Amino acid sequence: MDYKTYEPHSNLKSLINCYWTLEVPKQSEPQKQRIVPDGCIEMAFILGDNIKRYTSEDKFILQPRAMVLGQTIEPFYIEPIGYVNTFAIRFYPYGFANFVSESMNNLINKETSIDQLFGAENANDLEQKIIKAENTEQRISIIEKFLLERLNDEKTINRIVKNIVDSLLSTNGSASINSILKDDLSKRRQLERNFRKQIGVSPKQLGKIIRLQTALKMLLNQKSENLTDIAYNSKYFDQAHFIKDFREFTGINPKEFLAGESLDLSALFYK
Repeated sequence: MDYKTYEPHSNLKSLINCYWTLEVPKQSEPQKQRIVPDGCIEMAFILGDNIKRYTSEDKFILQPRAMVLGQTIEPFYIEPIGYVNTFAIRFYPYGFANFVSESMNNLINKETSIDQLFGAENANDLEQKIIKAENTEQRISIIEKFLLERLNDEKTINRIVKNIVDSLLSTNGSASINSILKDDLSKRRQLERNFRKQIGVSPKQLGKIIRLQTALKMLLNQKSENLTDIAYNSKYFDQAHFIKDFREFTGINPKEFLAGESLDLSALFYK
């Protein structure tokens, strides 16, 4: 597997985490890969062979070849049909809402073809340019021009929503929403609506996902570390709390996760 990341342009740095590419040679025996929530929205272009996305144990759909993967709050499996070649943009939690009018809540737990978000003509033109580009640098230039032209002039993201996301990111998901809101506690209901529209999930869900990412990195990079240590270092109340959240977002417990054979992609993204 060849996984690379690239820095965004300074004008987009506050909205885009990174660009990434992934190339994997065709496997004689393709293997399902478990994808777990990461708190981000991603736009991806499949430049190689098709990729299956399983909707149940034995049923699948083919992922759109130019798509946006919304916030996910449950794990799912993908499986490449052949050669993998993907170019993608990883947005910060509040990043993608600045480029479309669609509510982020409508994108949750699914892939959405980019023609549904940008219109068929614009989407097809963008996809063809990405496909015909000679290298990653050209693709980055193409997507940045496209996004900068669509960057909303008005402040799309509510100030309180952005402050909460930034606080959750800086504390690895452990910040208390009450402590962040301070004098704005009465606005919790409005905050929930704005958060789901602009982020796709609730503040509590995003905090849990971000905290899980901290634990996942520890788990994948230091497999011998005690689960209790990981729980406390990730700001969980105790090991039971850690395992409960881990099971909610991955479908299995930490030991089963490490013992599984579907961690190749996770190991790449989190190491």
